[in-house]
Amino acid sequence: MIYDNAGTLQEEQEVSIRTGQLRLLTWHGPNGNRCYLSTDNEANSTVARLADDIEKAQTDTAEKLLEAAKEVLNDPRADARALRFALNRVSEALADVLLVAESRGERLPGLRGCKERDEPEEKDPTLPVESF
Repeated sequence: MIYDNAGTLQEEQEVSIRTGQLRLLTWHGPNGNRCYLSTDNEANSTVARLADDIEKAQTDTAEKLLEAAKEVLNDPRADARALRFALNRVSEALADVLLVAESRGERLPGLRGCKERDEPEEKDPTLPVESF
């Protein structure tokens, strides 16, 4: 999904013809697809400011969740349910922060387009339960 500065959904073919910069947004569309903002070099548009505010909220939340998870980990009375809950929240926050980092990295001068878009996405790493 690609939105313009006014928040209007655009057709991908229409946007790909224009030369404006696409900004990766840190949320997904209804089908789980990535969302992009066609900024046309307007970093101060309403939707761009909204995206900035959401990124800040995501990083602030991740910081608070990290501290809360540390408390759970340091509590010898924490049971498996509490540990699983903390780990689930931290993993959600980590996914958000990684998307924020990717979005910001794509906007750094000279680094845009460094990652090949045609490369297959790596699958999420998994560890056996015994590792914990």
